[in-house]
Amino acid sequence: MTAENFTEMLSRLISQGVIFAESLLLPWRLYQLGIVLAIFLAAHLLRMAIAPRIYAWMKSRSGWPMWRMRFMLMLHRRIRLIAFVALAWGVAWFMRGATWPSRSYLVVLVATIATAWLIVGYLARLIRNPVLRRIASWGAWIYVTLYYLNLEEEVGAFLDRIAFEVGDFRLSALTLVKAVVVTASLLAVARLLSTTTSARIQRNENISPSMRVLSVKVLQIVLYSAAFFIGLKAVGFDLTGLAVLSGAIGVGLGFGLQKVVSNLVSGVIILLDKSIKPGDVISLGETFGWINALGARYVSITTRDGKEYLIPNEDLITTQVVTWSHSNDFVRLDLYFGTAYGDDPHQVRKAAIAAAKTVDRVLGVRPPVCHIVGFGDSSIDYILRFWIRDPTAGLTNVRGDVYLALWDAFLELGVSIPFPQREVRLLGDAPPAREDGGDAGKTSRSEDETPRFRPGGGAPD
Repeated sequence: MTAENFTEMLSRLISQGVIFAESLLLPWRLYQLGIVLAIFLAAHLLRMAIAPRIYAWMKSRSGWPMWRMRFMLMLHRRIRLIAFVALAWGVAWFMRGATWPSRSYLVVLVATIATAWLIVGYLARLIRNPVLRRIASWGAWIYVTLYYLNLEEEVGAFLDRIAFEVGDFRLSALTLVKAVVVTASLLAVARLLSTTTSARIQRNENISPSMRVLSVKVLQIVLYSAAFFIGLKAVGFDLTGLAVLSGAIGVGLGFGLQKVVSNLVSGVIILLDKSIKPGDVISLGETFGWINALGARYVSITTRDGKEYLIPNEDLITTQVVTWSHSNDFVRLDLYFGTAYGDDPHQVRKAAIAAAKTVDRVLGVRPPVCHIVGFGDSSIDYILRFWIRDPTAGLTNVRGDVYLALWDAFLELGVSIPFPQREVRLLGDAPPAREDGGDAGKTSRSEDETPRFRPGGGAPD
C-alpha cells in the first residue's frame, strides 16, 4: 500500500465521519441526542440508588450455590447498562407510537448497539481466560458497533489496504485482526468443551485413573490444536509454509529441549503402562507420599507433612520407585525390640502378637508374627511383623501405636527392656608420688551393661 492510497483511504473515512457528525446537528437529531444523554443520566442515578441495596442483599445470601452468586455478580456489575437498555427501548417504543419513525432513529440505533454490547458482555463470561475474554469482547464490541453504523465495509477495506507483503505472502491488518478474534473465540470454545468433557471423564468410575488423565490430556491437545489451526485457516492463512516451519522448529526443539521432551514422553509412558496413578503411595529416595496429580512434565507428590514435591516424569522411569499400592494395598511393617535374658521368649512372643492385634489398623486377616532374630550383648532381639492396607493414612503413627501397645503389655507382664548404662569406679587409694615424675594418682573406668529396665519402673540400682 502506497502513501497516496493510505492518505486517500484515511481522508475518505474522515469525510464520512464529518458527514455523520453534521447529520447529528440537525434539529430532530439534536433532541434525540439530548434524550439519549438524559436516558444515560437516569440509568446512572438508578444504578447509584439500587446497586448498594442489591450488593447488601447478595452478601446476606451466603448459602447460595457458587454459579448463582457469580450470575448475580455479573448483573450487579452491569446495572447501569441494563437500566440504559431498558429505558432506551421504552422511550423508543413510546416515540415510535407518538411521532414519525425518523424522529426516533437515533434513539433506536443507540438502544440496539447497547443491547448488542450487553449480549456480548454476557457471552464473553463463558471464556474463563481473562486475556482471551478481553480480546473476544473488544473485537465483538467494535464489530457490532461498526455493523450497526454501516461502517464495516469501509473500515474493512481500510484495514485490508494496510498490509505487509513479502513475495507471495501478504499479511494485512484486517487479516491479523480477524485471526486474533476468531482464534481467541475458537480457543475459548475449545476450553469450554475441554472443561465440560474432562469433568465427565473424571466422574466415570469405569475408566482407570491413569486412563482418565491420559484421555483428558489427549482431548485438550486435539481441541486446542484444532482451534488454533482452524482459526488460522478460517481467516485465509496458508498453512503449507507453516508445516515446513514446524519441521524446522521440531528439529531445534529436539536438540535444545531434550529434558522437556523426555519428560513429556515419560509422562505418556507412565499413563499408558498404568504403573503409577493418582492416589498411589510411593517412595522415591527420601520422598514418601501419595500421588496428587499426573502432569505432562511432572508428577505431584504430597507428603504427610503437607509438602508437595514436583518429581519429573523421567525420574520415575529411570530410577527405582517403591510403590506401596501398585497391585494391592497391603503393606507389611517391621518393628525391632529386645528383652532381657531373664524373660521367657515364648511369653514375650505371645504378648507381642497379642499387643499388635489390639491396634485398629493392624489387619487380622494377615495376623502379626514375632520371631527371635538374635542374641545380643544384653538382650534377646525380636522382630514383630504386621500388615496394614491403608498406607495413605501414615506409617509412623501406626508404628507408634504398636510400640505403645507393646509397652503396656510388657508393663503388665513384668517383661524387662534392657538398656546400656555406664558406671565410673575409683579403684584403691592414691599411690605415693614416683621419683620419675609419674602420675600421683590413678583412676580406671569400666563399662557395664545394665541387665534390664522394667517399663514403668525406675532406673536400676
